[in-house]
Amino acid sequence: MDKNENTSDALLYKIALSLVPGIGSITAKSLIAYCGNARQVFGEKEKILRTIPGVGTVLAKNILQSKVLARAAKEEEFISRNNVTAHFYLDESYPQRLKNCVDAPILLFSKGNANLNCPKVISIVGTRNATPYGRELVDKFMASVAGRGYEIQIISGLAYGIDIQAHRAALHNNLSTVCVLAHGLETVYPSLHRAIAQEMCEKNGGIVSDFMSNSVIDRKNFLRRNRIIAGLSDAVVVVESAKKGGALLTAELAISYNRDLFAFPGRVGETYAEGCHFLIKSNRAGLIENIGDLEYCMNWQPGVASADACQPRLFTDLLPDEQKVVDLLQTEGPSAIDLICLQTELPMNRVSPMLLALEFSGIVKCLPGKVFKLA
Repeated sequence: MDKNENTSDALLYKIALSLVPGIGSITAKSLIAYCGNARQVFGEKEKILRTIPGVGTVLAKNILQSKVLARAAKEEEFISRNNVTAHFYLDESYPQRLKNCVDAPILLFSKGNANLNCPKVISIVGTRNATPYGRELVDKFMASVAGRGYEIQIISGLAYGIDIQAHRAALHNNLSTVCVLAHGLETVYPSLHRAIAQEMCEKNGGIVSDFMSNSVIDRKNFLRRNRIIAGLSDAVVVVESAKKGGALLTAELAISYNRDLFAFPGRVGETYAEGCHFLIKSNRAGLIENIGDLEYCMNWQPGVASADACQPRLFTDLLPDEQKVVDLLQTEGPSAIDLICLQTELPMNRVSPMLLALEFSGIVKCLPGKVFKLA
């Protein structure tokens, strides 16, 4: 709870802030940072609001003159009446992975029993026109994931095709699964999947959305929904996709959020293999055929906690140039090989074999696009 914010109206003002015309998540976070909490944003003087970066005269007037509190009160009532949980971006329950995305919503709504900070999270996306091959891939992949014994969560969008196959397969294998909706939580779209959504809520999973109740179901909402699917995950897996479509857009979002991206290859010439092949050929996604491939790339080991991951500074036998590269990756995070050469002032013909040796030693990991990070 924010300091000096009354518990009875804290949520009301958080909801209201997200409803102000022209105020997106980035500006909302800036306002809260400057004013202290959501309630104080509405009590601030206009001349002060205008000085806050990203606000200006128009948005300052929108904040003080808009009639969003009445709508926010209705939403608060809906939340209370329907057992919905509201996760504010400063709350502990808010997904930490999503919090690291610059355009993450300030409020996320959920129903069910899902832990949105599960140790491992995979998003599965693909075409609505899934082939028997694609559905079989999903079923086998989910079964193999379940066999590893991870505390893991499967994210998708409840759409026809690959999405619903992922949810069903996860439920069948007793895995936690969460669907991200492109509308409020008062309904489920498509309606044919309502029973699956209910089962997810009852079995250690749930449904989430950043939309208010009674939002119009519109095509552009699904694009907005896709950023949540990508942001909630450690890795996004594309099973089948045409060369254009929602799955490819989710893949691009995953790249922008620095998420690991993987794609299953398909049959040459098949329409719904073209998207996956494009991602692989352009080095946007790593090619995987099974859970073992994903584990290798993600450095996941069944039965080994993530805290046991390699700690580069404990290696005392690194050569000076190798240590320079390791120090850079520790400071800068994932970096392209060109940037590594530039920052370390080492030539490409020296850095390339050095990175390969460090990868074999388990110290660094190569991501799609010749980007490297510490393992």
